Amino acid sequence: MDIKKITEQEVSELLEKETIDLSSFQIRSELNPKIFDETQHMYEDVRRRLLMIADDFFETLNVGWVDIDDIILTGSLSNYNWSKFSDVDLHILVNFEEVDENTELVKEYFNSKKNLWNEKHDITIKGYDVELYMQDTDEDHVSSGVYSILWDGWIIKPDLKEKEIDSKKVEQKVNNIIDVIEEIYYMYKTGDYDKTIRKIQTLKDKIKKMRQSGLDREGEYSFENIAFKVLRRTMYLDKLSEIETKAYDKSLTLDESKIRLKNIL
Repeated sequence: MDIKKITEQEVSELLEKETIDLSSFQIRSELNPKIFDETQHMYEDVRRRLLMIADDFFETLNVGWVDIDDIILTGSLSNYNWSKFSDVDLHILVNFEEVDENTELVKEYFNSKKNLWNEKHDITIKGYDVELYMQDTDEDHVSSGVYSILWDGWIIKPDLKEKEIDSKKVEQKVNNIIDVIEEIYYMYKTGDYDKTIRKIQTLKDKIKKMRQSGLDREGEYSFENIAFKVLRRTMYLDKLSEIETKAYDKSLTLDESKIRLKNIL
């Protein structure tokens, strides 16, 4: 939805706080039957296709001197909490230091290439969108289910246990963040673009730290991580980025009317 074209009523509807639906986070009795067989082994046609996608993407990086340490499936599709919202979280593991000693620069480069790839391609596996990610071999990665596509076996086999989700805390956390997004939107509408950008950057950093603290403390089923996923699934994070882009563009735009007024004065 284009921010410039929506009405106040539409904004109100967009930002209306309702009871958060957590039914999609329920624990299933089996792994996704489109991805894994009854022995919890990945179907060979799925595995081969994921390897092809990973190899094709890796070739675009132009880092042929670097070896791939592993290609993994992680996230909800390698666990019992898969749903219609799940993505194929396809991670390619390499040692960033083998690319360049400036690992932060390497990460930025990989992320930009990943974003270009995702914009250009629309690939699904058994109806699930493929999300590529370049992961440093030494990077801490929190997941209770990790399958090595390269070596065709479980690195971390998920455990079928009923998980308690604190729905009240999730709802409170999500609605608190929606309140801030609403405040940011109206700040953007008043034309205070620089302040809008700073506020968005602060909120994004807060959300990132919130999620990580939950993962560190309780893993994937922490209320902070579930809150993050709710915000992502309901497109609030996309909306936040959209406002940030538009505020940035507006902050650098020089209107012709202002130029004329300056010349008159």
